[in-house]
Amino acid sequence: MTRLEIVPADASTPIPPAFDQLREEPDVAPTEVPDLLERLAQVPDPRDPRGVRHALAVVLTLAACAVLAGATSLLAVGEWIADAPPHVLDRLGVRSDPVLPQRLVPAETTVRRLLARIDGDALDQAVGGWLADRQPAVAGPRGLSVDGKSLRGAAKARGQKIHLLAAVEHTTGLVLAQLDVGEKTGETSRFQPLLDSVTDLAGTVVTSDALHTQREHAAYLLGRRAHYIAIVKGNQKKLRKQLKSLPWKDIPLQSRSRGAGHGRAEIRRTKVATVNNLLFPGARQAVQIKRRRTDRNTSKTTITTVYAVTSLTAEQATAARLAQLIRDHWKIEALHHIRDTTFAEDASQLRTGNAPRVMATWRNLAVGALRLSGVKSIAAGLRYNARDARRPLELLGLA
Repeated sequence: MTRLEIVPADASTPIPPAFDQLREEPDVAPTEVPDLLERLAQVPDPRDPRGVRHALAVVLTLAACAVLAGATSLLAVGEWIADAPPHVLDRLGVRSDPVLPQRLVPAETTVRRLLARIDGDALDQAVGGWLADRQPAVAGPRGLSVDGKSLRGAAKARGQKIHLLAAVEHTTGLVLAQLDVGEKTGETSRFQPLLDSVTDLAGTVVTSDALHTQREHAAYLLGRRAHYIAIVKGNQKKLRKQLKSLPWKDIPLQSRSRGAGHGRAEIRRTKVATVNNLLFPGARQAVQIKRRRTDRNTSKTTITTVYAVTSLTAEQATAARLAQLIRDHWKIEALHHIRDTTFAEDASQLRTGNAPRVMATWRNLAVGALRLSGVKSIAAGLRYNARDARRPLELLGLA
């Protein structure tokens, strides 16, 4: 085995005021980035132009507003649109009836058919771009989690399950990209196409689980001038053997942290070493994390050792920072929990074309827009929006 050279590394808020933050103190001028209607106008319209009564961007925006008001199904989306007051419809550009003194609102069946046929990739790119334009500045390298989620209750034709791969910003929880994995492919084959839709990865630290610890992924990220933190398990046996063989007992402890949650207490001890000649592209540091978890109900304690490699140098990230980035990766599970509980995603039996994926996209948008405005409780934010049809528009910058 190649000899390794080792060098020790260097040691719920009030809701109403929060909705106005983006409009009062925007990070960018409104003219510098497209608004949501402009983004959605870039999504291809699958309909025959003959006889089209409702502009695609208008229907999509109405559906997005309905989900921001708490709609968890296409039936609820249709009901919200039917009840939307005239001033809201006027603001979104809904046309007037040429005969009757009212607006021509799309029926629930129209919304259902259209969302089933929409290009899911194009819609996710539009929504991800809108969120990316508005992400706040962060100190140090920005973390980006890549992880997948199955829509357990939903399915495509012939019962094909839907599994979505997403890229989620660590600090804000914004979903910057999302792709359908497809039944004939796996997550690993969709890793690069997913991140291709993120405009600027330079300086970003991409985190993922052991499934994506692939040499091709590492080379791709380095080519995009991004960094990675890759968890190493059994799918990289030689690399894991290298990491386990390092003299960790001789390397000093550099970071220690405590945490509690989900009925258990946890202590995490982190050691990091700068290592040359690792069997992984661009690897600059090896990481060992020992997790000591105690179940508060049974008092049972388990100790787990996790190994990782990263392209970040000791000057770019301390042991404490690496430990935090690895821990922050699992914040993506908080997004999955919100979609499953607050939006009842796993309970949904929607099986109409691309509609299940589109509804997942609207949930990502709703969570992201609420997070950007400072709302901590997503459920409370949805209830607040449900009491006034203008509030979803304000949240999306369309008021």
